[in-house]
Amino acid sequence: MSRQVYLVATAAGQGTRMASPLPKQFLTLGDKPILRVTIEKFLEAIPGIKVITVIPHDRIAYWKDYCQEQNFTIPQRIVEGGITRFHSVRNAIAHVPDDAIVAIHDGVRPLVSVNLLRDMVQRMSSCRALVPVTPSVDTLKAVEAIEDESGKTLRPIDGVTYDRRKVWGAQTPQMFLSEDLKAAYSLPYDPSFTDDASVVQAKGIPLSYCLGERFNLKITTPEDLLLAQAVIEKGL
Repeated sequence: MSRQVYLVATAAGQGTRMASPLPKQFLTLGDKPILRVTIEKFLEAIPGIKVITVIPHDRIAYWKDYCQEQNFTIPQRIVEGGITRFHSVRNAIAHVPDDAIVAIHDGVRPLVSVNLLRDMVQRMSSCRALVPVTPSVDTLKAVEAIEDESGKTLRPIDGVTYDRRKVWGAQTPQMFLSEDLKAAYSLPYDPSFTDDASVVQAKGIPLSYCLGERFNLKITTPEDLLLAQAVIEKGL
């Protein structure tokens, strides 16, 4: 049976590192909010996809007004974000049926390619959980940040080394069978849950991996936004 695909676009953060009064997902990339660019990429790649958009409580009216005023009238269910990303995703997947594929994607990763999205959906016919990853290009150091009277000091952690050939960075979207994802999110929250794959893995569900994309960056800082703008202008 062919499974319906759902997008959970997580956009419930406040984006404090962007140093903007407007949360980063609503800042413009080109002439559209980053969140809209992200959602439109999925609509292009996966016709018929169901969209669930997770928004901070105090920005739901803002997003609804934008969509109406700018004629962004795609069908979407708007869900209120939780106190953590874990709780936001749990709120969203409560609206997803069994026998579906769920793609959970950061609303501020607008540069993901159509090709990667289509390839991942195809791969989900033979796996239960799929995570795009990219190889580390920098030498990795074990360092801890210590706050003291002089500010933040970076100190080495003795005896800890990393082989960068074996350390890869996880991206989104991360795709799951909906019944597995909902079972995993029945677990109690744990601070070690840094992404959806870590939640699913804690439930004992095997993960599969595919090669991600260098330009599939998460826009977190003003520098990230400048880089994303340059990528779009160059048509990369």
